[in-house]
Amino acid sequence: MKRSDKRILTTHVGSLIRPADLLEANRAARGQGGDALTLYDKALRSAVAGVVKKQADTGIDIVNDGEYGKSSWAAYVLDRMTGFERRPHQLRPAQWMGRDLERFREAILQEMPSAVEGRPVEACIGPIAYNDDGSIKRDCANLKAALASVQVEEAFVTAVAPASTAYDGIDEYYGDERKYIFAIAEALRHEYRAIHDSGLLLQVDDAVLANYYDHLVQQSPQRYRQWAELRVESLNHALEGIPEDRIRYHICFGSWHIPHTADAPLENMIDLILNVKAGAYSIEAANVRHEHEWRVWEKNKLPAGKILIPGVVTHHTISVEHPRLVADRIIRFAKLVGRENVIASTDCGFAQGEGIQRVHPQVMWAKLAALVEGARIASGELW
Repeated sequence: MKRSDKRILTTHVGSLIRPADLLEANRAARGQGGDALTLYDKALRSAVAGVVKKQADTGIDIVNDGEYGKSSWAAYVLDRMTGFERRPHQLRPAQWMGRDLERFREAILQEMPSAVEGRPVEACIGPIAYNDDGSIKRDCANLKAALASVQVEEAFVTAVAPASTAYDGIDEYYGDERKYIFAIAEALRHEYRAIHDSGLLLQVDDAVLANYYDHLVQQSPQRYRQWAELRVESLNHALEGIPEDRIRYHICFGSWHIPHTADAPLENMIDLILNVKAGAYSIEAANVRHEHEWRVWEKNKLPAGKILIPGVVTHHTISVEHPRLVADRIIRFAKLVGRENVIASTDCGFAQGEGIQRVHPQVMWAKLAALVEGARIASGELW
């Protein structure tokens, strides 16, 4: 994994807004084969080539495929596994929003009606196994083909963590929480390994490790710790055999546009994050609910050899950050953990689902440009 040994490198969290023609090709190919699927595969290759070039032209150093081959940041994996069924008529509230769901019921109903009214249950009804090597190999191949035409430092592919898999799910098969979670981890190991074997960096996405905090601590703080420690243990099991310096671990507090007063305090889970056997930790740090948490690094030491990837621009607002503000944020982290140990990034993705736009695409690219310019300014002052 590249480090910021000469200047501050830039990256982002992964999901980028899909172009309309790719979405249309995907809709046409869904459940189909033959020509429709062939046209979708062609559109996907072209879209990945385009978004990789756009990242490189913007100045992003460590790029990805925009997650264009996935339906969403987490739910995609249920299409690559056996054992689960979606139940559109069996709904459960969004427990991962914690007490915000009641505090801001009317606001959330306007922003995300399904969170209040209930979301379809993802039920485990049989043995969990990974059964779609083709999709992840396709995604890696598309990204590597696109990289041949650009100059960047590195590239990564995202994959969901055990804690964030089927987060609206219920277990009706294993009847044992540990067996259930480790079965998910065993399945995910195949995807993690495929990404690593392709020569690309693996980024594990794990928003739900933080999102379930408020819901579970209402039962007891010990219940959250028990729940989270099991899932970190299962993730480390799934990562066995992959060198830590080929792994990025991303944690955030939810991309949805709500007040976020129920978010987990970073200081209450930083030890869990650092227990993940990864070489770099990507942590939301730019939005107004979490920007103050740079102070966590005054009391907690980044382990030797590890990299911090703080969010220094956010998906939460349409205002484009001034590059001077971005530089100030980068410099603050560099002074705390060492300039060579910082890679500048976004808070979260801009399109967690294939049809989602957290901001307009023009705003997204302007934010990424501000990220690059802020890193340039910071580099000039840090070196």
